[in-house]
Amino acid sequence: MRPVKTFLVRPALPERLKTLEELAYNLRWSWDHETINLFRRLDRQLWEGSGHNPVLMLGSMAQERLQELAQDDAFFAHLDAVVAGLRDYMASPRTWYQKQYGTPSRPLVAYFSLEFGLTESLPIYSGGLGILAGDHLKSASELGVPLIGVGLLYQKGYFRQYLTSDGWQQERHPSNDFSVMPLRPVYADDGTPVRVRVELAGRPLLLRLWNAQVGRVTLVLLDANIPGNPPDLQDITGQLYGGDSDMRIRQEIVLGVGGIRALHALGLRPRVFHMNEGHCAFLGIERIRQLILEERVSFREALEIVAASGIFTTHTPVPAGIDVFSPDQIEHYFASFRETFGLSREEFLDLGRAQPGRSDEFFNMAVLAIRTASMVNGVSRLHARISRAMWRNLWPGVPTDEIPIAHVTNGVHPQSWISNEMRHIYDSYLGPGWAELAGDTRVWRRSAQVPTDELWRTHERRRERLVRFTRRRLALQLRLRGASVPEVAEAEQTLDPKALTIGFGRRFATYKRATLMLRDPVRLERILNAPGRPVQILFAGKAHPADEPGKELIRQVVQIARRPEFRRRIVFLENYDQSVARYLVQGVDVWLNTPRRPLEASGTSGMKALFNGALNISILDGWWDEAYTPGTGWAIGQGEEYEDDEYRDRVEAGALLDLLENEVVPLFYQRGPDNVPPGWMALMRTAITTLCPVFNTNRMVHEYVVNGYLRADERRARLEEDNFRRARELARWKERVRKGWRDVQVARVEIALADHTRVGGEVDVRAWVRTGTLAAADVVPQVYLGKLHEGRDLVEPEIVPMENQGATEGDVVLFRAVIPCRTSGTHGLTVRVVPHHVDLGQPHETGLITWASSSGADTSAADA
Repeated sequence: MRPVKTFLVRPALPERLKTLEELAYNLRWSWDHETINLFRRLDRQLWEGSGHNPVLMLGSMAQERLQELAQDDAFFAHLDAVVAGLRDYMASPRTWYQKQYGTPSRPLVAYFSLEFGLTESLPIYSGGLGILAGDHLKSASELGVPLIGVGLLYQKGYFRQYLTSDGWQQERHPSNDFSVMPLRPVYADDGTPVRVRVELAGRPLLLRLWNAQVGRVTLVLLDANIPGNPPDLQDITGQLYGGDSDMRIRQEIVLGVGGIRALHALGLRPRVFHMNEGHCAFLGIERIRQLILEERVSFREALEIVAASGIFTTHTPVPAGIDVFSPDQIEHYFASFRETFGLSREEFLDLGRAQPGRSDEFFNMAVLAIRTASMVNGVSRLHARISRAMWRNLWPGVPTDEIPIAHVTNGVHPQSWISNEMRHIYDSYLGPGWAELAGDTRVWRRSAQVPTDELWRTHERRRERLVRFTRRRLALQLRLRGASVPEVAEAEQTLDPKALTIGFGRRFATYKRATLMLRDPVRLERILNAPGRPVQILFAGKAHPADEPGKELIRQVVQIARRPEFRRRIVFLENYDQSVARYLVQGVDVWLNTPRRPLEASGTSGMKALFNGALNISILDGWWDEAYTPGTGWAIGQGEEYEDDEYRDRVEAGALLDLLENEVVPLFYQRGPDNVPPGWMALMRTAITTLCPVFNTNRMVHEYVVNGYLRADERRARLEEDNFRRARELARWKERVRKGWRDVQVARVEIALADHTRVGGEVDVRAWVRTGTLAAADVVPQVYLGKLHEGRDLVEPEIVPMENQGATEGDVVLFRAVIPCRTSGTHGLTVRVVPHHVDLGQPHETGLITWASSSGADTSAADA
């Protein structure tokens, strides 16, 4: 029977405890250990039972317990201290950003993401992309960066995983109850809920706004599941990554278009917009629309402003991972935008096409994001190299290493992932404020002061706690599957709290190769069960609900874990979430990562283990490709890439077992008189000292601020000067250059040099450039030179601009450069021409380039 009215009854918090709500509704508690300790003190069992959700816990507590706590002076003193800590944090005028740039009057940056992984009690994330977004907000808060997050609030979030008796993944999709989650609806001054409207192909959709407070940063979340919306439109925020292509485009319209309108409804006008993956790229379309309507600029002029202030971070190393939509879908949902822009159907579609004018090409969200951003970056050095190769068609003729895709390597938010025990060590030896200074190498050098035995004993306690957690979790899994009493009893004795423990926790996708080390079970059994040197492996992770091969990998792990020889040595933990992840990264000795290079864009789970003193064993891919040096962990292979995946798997599985058998296990069990492994601890110290300052989100956000946000804001301000005069001039200039570029060519190159030029000599290069309808100032010829590799390709080329000599022959202009010869060896050079304008954000912004042909070159001997 359906109720005619639903209502919520909460316990009445005594006056002395009212500040508990202040703590509960600011997600700073999720990385502040003292606040977590306070919540545990309220009711440890209820804290665990609530899924570490203080709002739900407070709403579930017995009134008698609350009254008891209100009379507990010791608890009240603890509460007062924690509340004072939060208030001091929120009011601090001495954050890094404020010290560097002053106190901001408004948000500088809007950070958009389809998912945010802040805490397991706010399940609106699926994996690495969301966790990274959550850590980004947390570090922005730590550094005082004026940033606001924008995302979607999902009724069901991501699925919960459970396994059948034979190890096959099943999914549950429990509904979120927003009334007992750490977020609040947004109300206008008159007390009415703030709502924004989005049109979906002529159908109105209302969106309710919610705020989640993440320390000093606010996250705005959009919710379509409200009365008055048609049921099919309410479902848009029903489930993360659910539904078909049409559901996905609707979600991305709500995020991008609705997100911009939500900011305006809140009176917020950020200057810079950061797109965390291409899902967010429709925000650029809405920004263009608003500029056209509000500022009376043209489409091209609006595009210049939008691109100047856009940042796009791509996380995808393969084209198949990018959202694309059919031309008909785009026309269906964006016809009204197109008409406002004054564009034809094909012109609008070209915004998302790698090859403009190709009518059968689908609309690519990454291409749209690239075209509406001034800074594009991958999430590791290797990933940026892969991305430049993947998107080289957008810059035809531009050398791959010059394609304007940079890298800002991912990091993790240390305080969210370190154990309470490691936090005490860092607080004691790194000094106050170490968390805000996490990117400072000088801070991490102080870790050398930590006594070796203290660091080791701390790590051992976390491993013991991980084993206890695993036993409880495994026993519960078995009970829920209807296992026998002896099976459950055996699970409660699995694993060895003193054994070398390896962790593997991540999404189960085939390229991540969870079963790589299981390929040779005979040899693996010998390693895991070696007398006196036991080894154990903990697996955790989810496969996408539609990924049957990924589910098969889980089944294989579960099946091998049931063999008698592995039953106490291999465990699969169900329903991998942030809580399980923390136990793993805080308790394992070794973190294992086995992707097929170069398919791991970054990976961050190994970084979380690093901050807890674990050592990494990984393929040289993602972050580990730039992090690894001997003495910080182990590399599987030397960065080789193979054509034959079966051969690759066989070779790298053997290499992994070789490392375990010959290096990792012996080093772990080589103990000193105090039973501490000195060689192991030397590696742990080196890894912490050298890698922790680099692979954290404070360093990452600092890079985005300095190299991205501030530069984008400065360029936008320049283009907006004098009522958008410079934007108008730049847009007109680009249009003129694109039309005239077909006539630009290098007519003749004269190179004066001897056959054998000595170091210290010079090469005199003159180029006669036909500019056609363009002025000489519209172009810049460049000498492109470097050493020859295998007689053909230029290695690490140098680019030297040429100067206009003032000589002309019709539309042909003479340019010259004199280049000193600094190194010996065989060199080569050529000449090219690129557009030039003072307001371009980077040299290849237009994608236009012309190279000299070899037939047009003339060389002559220099005067002796």
